[in-house]
Amino acid sequence: MSDYKKLSRSVRGLTVLVTGAASGMGRATARVFGEEGANVAVTDLSPEGTSAVADAITASGGKARAWTLDVADPERIKTVVNEVAAHFGGLDIIVNNAGISVSTEIDKDGYDAAWDRAIAVMLTSHQRTIRAALPYLRQSKCPRIVNIASTEALGATALHSPYSAAKAGVTGLTRSLAVELGREGITVNCICPGPITTGITQRISDEHKVIFAKRRTALRRYGDPEEVAHMTVSLCLPAASYLTGAVIPVDGGLMARNA
Repeated sequence: MSDYKKLSRSVRGLTVLVTGAASGMGRATARVFGEEGANVAVTDLSPEGTSAVADAITASGGKARAWTLDVADPERIKTVVNEVAAHFGGLDIIVNNAGISVSTEIDKDGYDAAWDRAIAVMLTSHQRTIRAALPYLRQSKCPRIVNIASTEALGATALHSPYSAAKAGVTGLTRSLAVELGREGITVNCICPGPITTGITQRISDEHKVIFAKRRTALRRYGDPEEVAHMTVSLCLPAASYLTGAVIPVDGGLMARNA
């Protein structure tokens, strides 16, 4: 038995599909994968946004193409997944990142609509994308699935019950599929970002961000999208082949801090 086994820490040449990739953490994730030499399928609702990200990746010497994708549309998911695999000659990595901001009181009119939209975009779409991609992942030498949830799945905030329920569902889906697909060598992991500077948090004033971060996080600041993106890429390395079913907070120590 060899006393040392060298494992690859490169995603170069692998193909990754990122949902919600036109902005925020999705855009950062697509850019980091592109910098690391992966073929990047940039998908989002915004044609202009996806094209801008794909163009930025190719301008930096990477390989990328944009697809318009509403993750609440099951037929469009199938179409895009198949087109991505055909264009790049396969599909190795799925990053389920698409998300929306949902805030409503439980007894308000419109709660059911908010609930249905949150579950459709942030939970149902994940399993549909995975199911559409499975035939290609099963042919990959490095099959990886990363689902983006939230620390709202681990400790909730008032008025966010549809959002929190969807994100908690993502952690359950991750663990269950990790067990189910593990026999095939497909890893399934989940990242729970904490307070991150994105378009969703842009409406919060800088003053209140500072107050919150100093009060709640160990690092006493908001995180950058790129800090989440690098963790996502790390979970997709060939060397990460024995890590599955993990739910990883990338939250500046928010969940670790009592006071």
